[in-house]
Amino acid sequence: MSEVEKPIRKKIMATGEMRKIMADYFYELDTASKSSDMKVAWCSSVGPAEILRSLGFYVYFPENHAAMLGATRMSTDLIPYANAIGYSPEICSYLTADIGAYLQRTTPLSKAYEGIESIPKPDVVVFNTNQCRDVQDWFGWFATEYGVPIHGVHTHRGIKDITEAHVRSVAKQMEALTEPLEKISGERFDIENLKKVLTLSRECSDLWKKVLDTAAAVPSPLTFFDGTIHMGPAVVLRGTQQAVDYYKMLLAELEERVKNGEGAVEGERFRLYWEGMPIWGRLRDHSELFGTLNTSVLASTYCNSWIFSAFDPNDAFNSMARAYTELFIVRSDDAKERYIKEMLDFFKIDGIVYHDAKTCPNNSNNRYGMPQRLETETGIPALTINGDLNDLRCLSDEQAKTNIEAFIEQLEEK
Repeated sequence: MSEVEKPIRKKIMATGEMRKIMADYFYELDTASKSSDMKVAWCSSVGPAEILRSLGFYVYFPENHAAMLGATRMSTDLIPYANAIGYSPEICSYLTADIGAYLQRTTPLSKAYEGIESIPKPDVVVFNTNQCRDVQDWFGWFATEYGVPIHGVHTHRGIKDITEAHVRSVAKQMEALTEPLEKISGERFDIENLKKVLTLSRECSDLWKKVLDTAAAVPSPLTFFDGTIHMGPAVVLRGTQQAVDYYKMLLAELEERVKNGEGAVEGERFRLYWEGMPIWGRLRDHSELFGTLNTSVLASTYCNSWIFSAFDPNDAFNSMARAYTELFIVRSDDAKERYIKEMLDFFKIDGIVYHDAKTCPNNSNNRYGMPQRLETETGIPALTINGDLNDLRCLSDEQAKTNIEAFIEQLEEK
């Protein structure tokens, strides 16, 4: 794509502040990992981070690191090292890229943040299987490698309607975490501390939802590609005041855009919904491609994964269990289709793009007839892109570009 053809990328001014607080977060983790007085916990991205923060842990999220490996295009070269020790090329490329990076003693953190030489060493590893079994295998490998304890929450999957039995079983598992985590942190569990953290997580979640909901405006003030970047604090800093303050700033900027009728994509003609994982190594390329087609990919299931509206500090364990079990990825196709139809209506969507991620079947919802069923019910056309979240060998750029351009022509004809 020539410089002339590139669309004007409307920068979000709050990005500078986000980069600062993310840098502070990683430097703080680096300091904690080198100190005998500070404890680091690794946690899955939609795991019980609130419990860990309430006990004074500095919390690191390997999935965030794996996404960085994808976005920096390091992952494709690193995945074979994990394959060589027995991890199949067919399984989660977050897992294989992250283990490959460890085996090669490399990390994008050292390139982004001067003085950081490695990922932080954990004192404990905690996971929740509400995403997939790969998280358990992935975190288990690192727990063994570092020789540290590992604790997990095992969540029900394929749920249509969440019942009290589902909630209580997960809540009890979360409650059971507190005793072993106390021993590792050296701090007594205090329900009041958990309530404070959960209050901040709920506020972060509510603000993040408001940020994403601004995309319902026509034209949309932000895109899905913006969302994948600005969700960083919602993932790694929820439960902190920094995240709350950041999303207040970002929301104010986006609301000003809406007030002024300013769209993220100039001349927005079509509005698309992205279903599935991002293709991390092609965020900029895809953002620019859709921009040249005057098309805004403005909403997604993925970015909504860090909206936890069920959080209630006055019913901490049950509300955390409900919030972490309501996740889209955990639900049955009936529940997923009901949710997507609501999103299509709310965001005034013209078409859906499904990403069939080769190594992420749990987040690829095009494999069992969902696109066809939803198109029949809503009349909204769908496109499937074959690729992967981290392994760019699974993606044909030319084929994806051709299919996207043909899809937009289809929308024009319609």
